[in-house]
Amino acid sequence: MKNVDIIFKESPASVIFRKAEITLEVPALWLREKTPDADSADTQTQQRLFDSHLIDPEIALIKLEKVNSSSAWLTFSDGHQALYTDSEILDNAQDLDSASSAESWKSDINVKLVKHNWTELNDDAKFQASLIAYLKYGFIILTNVPNNTEQVLAVGSKFGYVKETNFGKYFEVYSKPSANDLAYRSVRLGPHTDNPYRDPVPGIQLLHCLVNETSGGLSTLVDSVSVVEALKREDYEGYKLLKDTAVRFRFVDKGVELTSRRPMISVDDAGNTLGVHYSPRLDSLPLLEDSKIKAFHRARKRLAELFNHEDYELKFRLDAGELMLFDNSRVLHGRTSYDPSEGHRHLQGCYIDFDGPRERFSEVVKRLKMLEEAA
Repeated sequence: MKNVDIIFKESPASVIFRKAEITLEVPALWLREKTPDADSADTQTQQRLFDSHLIDPEIALIKLEKVNSSSAWLTFSDGHQALYTDSEILDNAQDLDSASSAESWKSDINVKLVKHNWTELNDDAKFQASLIAYLKYGFIILTNVPNNTEQVLAVGSKFGYVKETNFGKYFEVYSKPSANDLAYRSVRLGPHTDNPYRDPVPGIQLLHCLVNETSGGLSTLVDSVSVVEALKREDYEGYKLLKDTAVRFRFVDKGVELTSRRPMISVDDAGNTLGVHYSPRLDSLPLLEDSKIKAFHRARKRLAELFNHEDYELKFRLDAGELMLFDNSRVLHGRTSYDPSEGHRHLQGCYIDFDGPRERFSEVVKRLKMLEEAA
């Protein structure tokens, strides 16, 4: 963490965490659980070799002996002693930093920030750059992706783990009769998130363009982080209703019906917007008293207006050989209508689990660190 200090004090024995205006005496219980003692954790898995849940909640730090300004021996009331460093304490204190890594954006985002060349991603540094962009903005666009059937699965496996659904390991997106979803028609699709009726909701979606011969069918993306913050400023009570009230999402197909109930707005423990569950085709107003249902709907209506506003909706043509990968909750997607008589428009899509890119990022960081240390 930046601009953070760890201060070791011998009298009285204490460890102080200081960040900006925040000064916190680190509890002895927290320090005891995070002991760096080699006999307390397995070196390979870094998993604890003791049951930290059985530590006495009244445990105290009874002695602190400084080695230097950045390390000290700590002795606890249960007799445990270990050498602590400020860097190890900071590493373990990441949960104290509630700032979201997400960077909000609007329709004027510079698309160059999120465009990456698929053919270069075997280079760890360039793969890392694509992962950083995804984690920051919630989406990336890959170019030079081979127009091979099922290539979307290869890309999905590069970034995480492919999730199979009732649509299969991957799905085809083109106009077809008797479709079980409006995505397979040529009509306009407003901003939405996929499968809010599923539990868990698919974390990340990939859409790979194989053919696009139409003048319409432009792809659209909207950052829910930016939109929800705007709603929160305009109508805080409405925002709270959408955040705290579960709604029903329902999907019906031949032989299957899927239903879930969850709030439309999703936040983390610190109140940062994680994303939304949003699909006007699939949701249902909750049964509330008259004043609340009107307030709920007013907030939902305003959310829809913002999602569809030109200030927030990024609109672009996804050409053959391009693929967009996006956080299915944070980034809403859609498309403009198109005329199938102009030519063929064919995309293939799949879902991957939400934690895939973060896992891949940690792998890349470790590989690059090993290379740096070996140099």
